[in-house]
Amino acid sequence: MASSLLLSLSSSLSLPSKLHNRPISSFRSTRAIRTSKPFKSSNLGRHSVAPSSDRPLLVSGRIHARGTSIGDPETEDSVADDALVGEDSAAFDLGEQKLASWVYFTGILGAVLFGLNVVWIDPSTGFGSAFVDAVSGVSSSHEVGMLILIFIFATVHSGMASLRDAGERLIGERAYRVLFAGISLPLAFSTIVYFINHRYDGIQLWQVQSVPGIHELVWFSSFISFFLLYPSTFNLLEVAAVDKPKLHMWETGIMRITRHPQMVGQVIWCLAHTLWIGNSVVAAASIGLIAHHLFGVWNGDRRLASRYGQAFEVLKRRTSIIPFAAILDGRQKLPENYYMEFVRLPYLVITVFTLGAYFAHPLMQLSSLRLHW
Repeated sequence: MASSLLLSLSSSLSLPSKLHNRPISSFRSTRAIRTSKPFKSSNLGRHSVAPSSDRPLLVSGRIHARGTSIGDPETEDSVADDALVGEDSAAFDLGEQKLASWVYFTGILGAVLFGLNVVWIDPSTGFGSAFVDAVSGVSSSHEVGMLILIFIFATVHSGMASLRDAGERLIGERAYRVLFAGISLPLAFSTIVYFINHRYDGIQLWQVQSVPGIHELVWFSSFISFFLLYPSTFNLLEVAAVDKPKLHMWETGIMRITRHPQMVGQVIWCLAHTLWIGNSVVAAASIGLIAHHLFGVWNGDRRLASRYGQAFEVLKRRTSIIPFAAILDGRQKLPENYYMEFVRLPYLVITVFTLGAYFAHPLMQLSSLRLHW
């Protein structure tokens, strides 16, 4: 139920502008990974039926029981180089969409925004101001406040992702998604607003904004970082719990370049904005965010290995954490029409969203400053 707002809050855009050269922060959350059927998935959200835990997994013409080894020594090498063991990421079939699902999604998004405002944002009714004041009271240092907020968010977000299997068995997939979003969303929002309001505080370490080419470098880096969103982010109907949330194991698209695109994108964003703003508050925020996402690399692989077993080990051998490493050493063989895995509606939406957020910088800055967090 985090809906697309969770995307914008946990991965909100910040591109520098010469009209207002103080870029707004963006925070990428390490997003809970989900699962679906092995080959095709609609990533803006469609009513695809998730495989049950006992549904067999097809690998190179062989049927293997899920949760068991899919390749003993004599069969492991039989998996063809081009046979997918994971899902096709960012695929979207307009013909399979249901209008009722998107109407429901719109209603949920509106309800989430209204509830977030009443319970957390509005100073007269919400708890957000009291929460940020309590964190700020720990230390007068904005660097410390920034790190505390990131630590709280990261602990809750990654902790609940780690407890997902147990939580879903206890209360169900949709109910756990609602609980997950209901706790994570206000914390993400508070962290982002605090960053926006204090991004130019602290000790100035360097100033390179007037150096030719720096603006363009930071803008391009920030733009590219949003094409490195984890593919599950595109499953808006699952994010909003309209469709049953699943733990996906993606294999195509951006996953061929790096198995952890969200982490790589966050590192790029942090380095670009630390370069652009160049002070101790942004440096502290970047350290906290990168540490959170590096933990997510380990935790994400651990959870996929637990859910998919040997199938994930096959995918792990074909992919890499460091971008392009598996391609360069021959473990990942790109298809001839690889670029077509990016010529898809979700990436068009990301492009429009990124440009829109860039031009909305003044409004976003003004809205954050009104909260006085």
